[in-house]
Amino acid sequence: MSVGLLIITHGEIGKMLLHTATHMLGVCPLETRALKASFDCDPDAILASAIESGRELDTGMGVLILTDMYGSTPSNIATRVQEHVSASVVSGINLPMLVRVLNYPRLSLPELEEKALSGGRDGVLLCHPQEH
Repeated sequence: MSVGLLIITHGEIGKMLLHTATHMLGVCPLETRALKASFDCDPDAILASAIESGRELDTGMGVLILTDMYGSTPSNIATRVQEHVSASVVSGINLPMLVRVLNYPRLSLPELEEKALSGGRDGVLLCHPQEH
């Protein structure tokens, strides 16, 4: 049994990040779904899909929901899913965050939240040119 992973983003961002992370790792060790909120979407329809996905993903350990930007439609939908599913929401998904989460499939939901946050933060760097 493991935490389920639900990704809700604008457009295909979530699906592409999941595809890339799975390719890098060779496997997707968590039961995962990626939903897109297009710019002209009906938020209530996406919410219904997200609730259904969340319920299917929750095997008793809860669901980690990753979204792309706090305060946006995907993030607002994710917080509403929490009214129906045992879930935590982390906004600001990036590839390092997702890879970090997928590398720890046996952690509890609170532990996985921390891995998501640290992976996201640690993956953002200012890169200076190297001296030759």
